Amino acid sequence: MKYNPQKIEKKWQKKWTVDKLYEPDFASAKKPFYNLMMFPYPSAEGLHVGNMYAFTGADIYGRAKRMQGHDVFEPIGLDGFGIHSENYAMKIGAHPAAQAKVSEKRFYKQMDSIGNGFAWDEKVETYNPEYYKWTQWLFIQMFKKGLAYRKKAEVNWCTSCLTVLSDEQAEGGKCERCGSAVIKKELEQWFFKITDYAEKLLKNLDALDWSEKVKIAQRNWIGKSEGAEITFKLKDGGELKVFTTRPDTIMGVTFIAVAHGSIYAGKIAVHPVTGAELPVYATDYVVADYGTAAVMGVPAHDERDRAFAEAHGIYVSDAPLLPYDEALKKCGGKKETRFRLRDWLISRQRYWGPPIPMIHCEKCDWQPVPESELPVLLPRVKNFRPEGTGKSPLASVKSFYEATCPQCGGKARRETDVSDTFLDSSWYFLRYPDACTTEVPFSPERIKDWLPVDMYIGGAEHSVLHLLYSRFVTMALHDMGYVDFEEPFTVFRAHGLLIKEGAKMSKSKGNVINPDEYIERYGADTLRTYLMFLAPFSQGGDFRDESVMGIYRFLNRVWVLVLGNLTAGSNGALQKAIHKTIKKVTEDIADLKYNTAISAMMILLRELEAGEPVAEDVKTFLKLLAPFAPHITEELWGMLNGEGSIHKSAWPVWDAKFIEEDEFDLVIQINGKTKRVIKAPKGIDEAEAVRLAAVDGAPKRVIFVHNRLINFII
Repeated sequence: MKYNPQKIEKKWQKKWTVDKLYEPDFASAKKPFYNLMMFPYPSAEGLHVGNMYAFTGADIYGRAKRMQGHDVFEPIGLDGFGIHSENYAMKIGAHPAAQAKVSEKRFYKQMDSIGNGFAWDEKVETYNPEYYKWTQWLFIQMFKKGLAYRKKAEVNWCTSCLTVLSDEQAEGGKCERCGSAVIKKELEQWFFKITDYAEKLLKNLDALDWSEKVKIAQRNWIGKSEGAEITFKLKDGGELKVFTTRPDTIMGVTFIAVAHGSIYAGKIAVHPVTGAELPVYATDYVVADYGTAAVMGVPAHDERDRAFAEAHGIYVSDAPLLPYDEALKKCGGKKETRFRLRDWLISRQRYWGPPIPMIHCEKCDWQPVPESELPVLLPRVKNFRPEGTGKSPLASVKSFYEATCPQCGGKARRETDVSDTFLDSSWYFLRYPDACTTEVPFSPERIKDWLPVDMYIGGAEHSVLHLLYSRFVTMALHDMGYVDFEEPFTVFRAHGLLIKEGAKMSKSKGNVINPDEYIERYGADTLRTYLMFLAPFSQGGDFRDESVMGIYRFLNRVWVLVLGNLTAGSNGALQKAIHKTIKKVTEDIADLKYNTAISAMMILLRELEAGEPVAEDVKTFLKLLAPFAPHITEELWGMLNGEGSIHKSAWPVWDAKFIEEDEFDLVIQINGKTKRVIKAPKGIDEAEAVRLAAVDGAPKRVIFVHNRLINFII
């Protein structure tokens, strides 16, 4: 019988769904393990091979944990609100709500075809009113706690998406979504006070078991600076406060730099120690909402200040540095701690998102929508395109914005902005364990048993977007008493990125790979195993068509091996190779070193083919392969009369006696100095060690340490 992956895979995918193989028993789970891949958003083209790379890596880890006795929960859903989906709908002339359903159907069909052990009954889609009802509830809790506020501020504005962006979404002056230029606009917007949690967000990183590059990115973004606030009097009256991390350079100050738009620009400040007159300049390198929006210009000790001073003919002082405490005392400075982190801008002037659940009354100011009236439904409107006026398309829908004040009952106006899509994804992991509940956003009982997430895998590019926001929201919910943990993800690992034959995948290059054609030709098991074989999971790798065939041949050899003449019992001659492989694969999966785990299995397959394989040994091999190639191993497990599903069978355990080396490194010394090291059989006596060492002459004395060294005293 020939290996037919297409037939086998469809068969098992259907049976797993019918049998609910991957649905955990939430009520009686003894060892809950929450295994999660970062929330996917359905791109216009559907699932691409980079998505499959990430999802397969997460699934392998979860499958191994399930076989090791854990009750694994691996849910799936769609982060379907937001600019990316809306822009595509506009591009093809579709309504975002209609296109969302098309994308959902295609994405879920593709996700089913890759063979992941998803718990499909707990699906979550952010555009479902039963979900965004609770996103709106979350906004209201933030408002009640004083963590949501509205203010007029200079904000980032994407010239293409026609909406405001958070600082995290506009780093480098480019839109995180479309890459277009970002300009500054002054608008009144809603913000979350993430800065209230800056110190905790920074401090907690030390104890997190996360990929180090992600922790470094968060530390840099939070940007804690310890320094001093120094007051400079202005010559024409008033004063200017300056924050500096280098008060010791106070004597070298020759100008003051302020942000553009500052009322202080053009004035003259007075040096607090020398009394010298210091010009105040507006510069590009001072940010309006960081610190006091003013810094000391010390060209002798700062390259940026020096360049500015040289360009404007400002003199460079050669005054010496002062001891830190003496400097603070001389100019009356006070120690201060500042953060680079800015408050999270939540408002979006777009259509496709959850309406912000707030109402404005001229008499009562801003009031939250009563929770009994949630969700505030997003109306199906024909004209959903943003106009770039600073207002959402909903601002022109009278039936939507006309409202009654919850406080006084008078006429009021509903907020017409929608919230940032990153708010949708900041709490989804709390919803999954009881995704169908209608009374609460998340079940307290399920949260207690299953959260925080045990293993979270995703892209490092979300270090200061999704990951930072999720941590903040979890901390806030903890302080409100809704959850009993501060950190949402116990372990986080960043996966690598795929390239295609040496080049980064992109639509413009035409090298984005759709996994469908490879699954149709070779099967999902081949593609899964190939993707994991490319390189260490944390690094990513180079996708090459010709290499896929090598994995296909490997799985065909496994098929042929099982269909061969297997005998009962166990082959003693193979036990050493088998147990060494069990140890290697077990440890490599734990470290996400999937490529070397597959290499070890390839070596073992050759040993099995060359020896006299028996059924029990081949079953052990199939168990090791099962997380990588779940369909073929399930089929072959049945052919070998394996009990139940292979994915619920017990993971193999290695026996130390089989993996002990038969040889050891014999250190040969003369007068205590090592001369060479040779391989020697374990257990040899002194006489045999002397013979193997072959040292010339007759030593005065011989010191022999069993299975370690021999020292000749000459």
